[in-house]
Amino acid sequence: MKFKDMPYKRVDYDKTAEQFKALTKRVKEAKSGEELWEIHQEYYKVYQNMMDSMTIAEIRHDGNTADPFYAAEKDYYDETAPMLSSLATDYQRALYESPYRSFMEEKIGRVAFATMDNAIKSMDESIIGLMQEENALTTQYNKLIASAKIPFDGQVCNLSLLRPYLTGNDRTVRRQAWKAYSDYFMTVADELDDIYDKLVKNRTAQAKAMGYDNYIQLGYYRMNRNSYDRNDVENFRRQVKEVFVPFAERVHEIRRKRLGLEKLSYIDNEVYFKEGNPDPVGTAQEILESGQKMYAELSPETKEFFDFMMENELFDVFGRKDKKQGGYMTYLYQYHSPFIFANFNGTSGDVDVITHECGHAFQGYLSGQDPIMEHADITMETAEIHSMSMEFFTDPWMKEFFGDREKDFLSMQLEDAIRFIPYGTMVDEFQHIVYETLELTPQERRREAKYPFPQNRIFYNSAYSVLLYHYYHFETRSKRRFFQRFCFIATVHTRHSQYNRMYASRTFYCHEPRLRRSPLLRSSFLLIKWRSLRTFL
Repeated sequence: MKFKDMPYKRVDYDKTAEQFKALTKRVKEAKSGEELWEIHQEYYKVYQNMMDSMTIAEIRHDGNTADPFYAAEKDYYDETAPMLSSLATDYQRALYESPYRSFMEEKIGRVAFATMDNAIKSMDESIIGLMQEENALTTQYNKLIASAKIPFDGQVCNLSLLRPYLTGNDRTVRRQAWKAYSDYFMTVADELDDIYDKLVKNRTAQAKAMGYDNYIQLGYYRMNRNSYDRNDVENFRRQVKEVFVPFAERVHEIRRKRLGLEKLSYIDNEVYFKEGNPDPVGTAQEILESGQKMYAELSPETKEFFDFMMENELFDVFGRKDKKQGGYMTYLYQYHSPFIFANFNGTSGDVDVITHECGHAFQGYLSGQDPIMEHADITMETAEIHSMSMEFFTDPWMKEFFGDREKDFLSMQLEDAIRFIPYGTMVDEFQHIVYETLELTPQERRREAKYPFPQNRIFYNSAYSVLLYHYYHFETRSKRRFFQRFCFIATVHTRHSQYNRMYASRTFYCHEPRLRRSPLLRSSFLLIKWRSLRTFL
């Protein structure tokens, strides 16, 4: 079914709450593993029906944040989602504690119960009010960002449409564009500071209400980190600083010489060639058609997938005013349909949607065929394998998108992966600082945001207002799952949604171009292109 034809009906909270309560009661009273499995399959139906309604509302609201009907639906779910999340956690707790758990582990896997354990540790009825407040603050932020109107070059741009000017070949225009970009954020800096400060305090209050010292451990649980902890992450950051940053600086130096500059500035941050970055050839529609041709040649499975996406109009990728910024992939259970949301703007990022986001969507398309819903509940680290690998798998087709600048794009793709790793770990370190040092004022956070590790300032010379946008943007996107898994390392992506962890078994991947991949994953995927990597040594 085409997305535009999918019917929408608001989730009836009272009815759904009663269904969850009845299922929980039956789980506690189950007399056998077989009976428990039958109950769990009924849970799938209730859960999927609820989530599809919420997801349709979310997508349509994101497509036009000024639409009053779906804005009201968004407010409704901001209020009711945490309450439903609490009820779903009660169900999971009953399943987790069932005497027939071993039978269910054989059915849905032991990892599913590790996920439930994290869910139980990250949700409590006492914090529902705080979660509702958090949702409202996040919505306030998203509306603020989506409403950006920046006069430039004789037109009024939103953030996405300004981006081509930030990476163009004319350095004077880039400087003017960055000034316009930064000026906008300075006009809303106090409002952003206020929202961010309230979110930090809100999340800290949630953590303390659940018995944690600060939000960090709660955030790790909500990110479903079940095989590593903050010590491992700190060790990774240390290795990046000591080992990877010097290598990345050499790559930056090569880029500086290629650009013919005496010194790199923030206006050169994402520019790789003197003549400008390679842009895709053709219109937005032609990019989609080239993608369809590429996936038809890649494999029979990818052909089936992409044809399904095109036939059912499961893309919303054209930029327009009042559209939410960034992009993501999500999934509609009852229609067995992935959906991709993005903002095409004429840059190479448009092709990233066709490769990276479609890597997520292809995984969702295949996982949706598995009757065990928990099997699709992969961690973000696993999720990024699908998206990052699709970027590299599709490299042989980049001539279709970039013409005679194919090689430039492939070089930029590699350099961008290298450049991102120090940046992503900086974001991670900044967030740990924020949630550990609660006495910081917004002004003090600004100082921390500029240079968390000042010995490597080459990477971090953008205006604070822009940095705060990316840090905040990352946080609010990353935390949006029914049970609110909060992302500390910059992989957003997230099977995330505003509705927290009820998105646990399907993905709501959100990507801001500068914050879309895990440094852990990006570092591992560099091995795929080691031959190219050697050219920088």
